[in-house]
Amino acid sequence: MKKTLLAFTFLAFSAAGAFAQEKTTQATTENNAPQTTIEFKTTSHDFGTLQEGDPAVAEFTFKNTGNEPLIIQNVKPSCGCTTPYWSKDPIAPGKTGVIKASYGTKGRPGNFNKSVTVTSTAGRNVLYIKGVVKRAPEASAPETTSMMKKK
Repeated sequence: MKKTLLAFTFLAFSAAGAFAQEKTTQATTENNAPQTTIEFKTTSHDFGTLQEGDPAVAEFTFKNTGNEPLIIQNVKPSCGCTTPYWSKDPIAPGKTGVIKASYGTKGRPGNFNKSVTVTSTAGRNVLYIKGVVKRAPEASAPETTSMMKKK
């Protein structure tokens, strides 16, 4: 009975030691793994008040603060009124890039608050644009009575 208990205790401690060693090895490997991180200068842009039809383009500058090339995989706007532009080339560690978000103001008077989701090798980030679009003045039509000559 003592031999069985002793054998069981030895087996339990051996398994625990092996498990602890495996965890330590994993943690060391994860800490040394290549990392890609992204840091935006700002994540929101307020256009203020715009006239309907005026261009509205926000530029979001970012830096690859990791130790591996950063790849922007997708940039998706929250609606069809916003169009994103970005570089498809990898951004080297320490280098910067730009994502542009263009909002179509024509036919959209009023407040707007839109988001753009950036998916990259560093994860997901959300950028925001907002502002107010003032309705364009209606085109003035010439008066027909003033154009007629009295005879």
